[in-house]
Amino acid sequence: MTFDDGSEFEYSFEYLRVHSPSAEVKGHGPGQEFLQTGKENVAITAVEPIGHYAVRLVFDDGHDTGLYTWTYLHELGSNMEANWKSYLDRLAVAGYAREKPE
Repeated sequence: MTFDDGSEFEYSFEYLRVHSPSAEVKGHGPGQEFLQTGKENVAITAVEPIGHYAVRLVFDDGHDTGLYTWTYLHELGSNMEANWKSYLDRLAVAGYAREKPE
């Protein structure tokens, strides 16, 4: 994905799924986040534009809530390394061993 400021990011489907802005993932406030597991091989089946400010991503696991604004996608790209490490750390604490993505 390329942004007006010249930055470019490539996101895995798993990364986008586990960082969904939906209440299913984020909860309804700080400390209410839900750790997403088993998303190693998730795929995106549709991208639906929402006005000029966001997209809705439809995943093959049935998840289709949460609007990915362009600002949020830029933040995800800018902070990808730290976000991914934090996610992997949370999985480790939970005792979840990721499958090797196909």
